[in-house]
Formats: sequence, C-alpha cells, structure tokens
Amino acid sequence: MSITLTENAGKYIQQQLAKMKPGTMLRIGVKKSGCSGNSYIVDYTEDIQSNDQIFESQNVKVAIASDILSFLVGSEVDLVKDGLNNTLKINNPNADSTCGCGDSFSVKEKAIEHN
Repeated sequence: MSITLTENAGKYIQQQLAKMKPGTMLRIGVKKSGCSGNSYIVDYTEDIQSNDQIFESQNVKVAIASDILSFLVGSEVDLVKDGLNNTLKINNPNADSTCGCGDSFSVKEKAIEHN
C-alpha cells in the first residue's frame, strides 16, 4: 500500500464522498509550488486518468498519478481538527523539509531519483 488513511480521515472522507456522485474518489497530487518546491493537491474526482494508480484504505479509493507516486509512497493521510475546521494532513516520510508556513515541502533525493 502506498498511501494509507487514518481511521478519522477515512470516516471524514467517506462522509464527504456520500454527498457526491457514485464513483467519486479522493485524488492526491503534488505540484511545483511554494518556498520549499512542492505542495500537495487534495481533491475529489470522478475521472481516472490512464497513468493513475488506485489504492484503497479505510474503504476509500485514492487516485495518485504514477509519475508522482515516489514522492508519496508510505505517506499517511490524517484528519486535523482546528476549532470548526477539518483539514486533511499528509504525513510524508519522503519529505526532507517543509517551509515555515507548512504549505510546501521538498523531497529526499532518493524519492526524486525514482521519479
């Protein structure tokens, strides 16, 4: 399994998916952005792309493009509650450093080499 969800994240995502069209799943991506080089994209999608890898954790399907999989392998998605706000947080063992605001990260050279 490349990506896992904590129980709390799984329940939260299932609640969100119940409001959407059948077949919708969580999509996790990475884009070049921020002061540390990369940032996460967490969204919901009905579309499976030809290069997607599909994983299942906590009864939730997760789509990740195969070209960024090495950046995320071994990551865990958790639910962080801050007052009335819920945020999905990715705990990524491949992250080498993060910026001060916590919105961007860089990856260890080993993860980049496999990409």
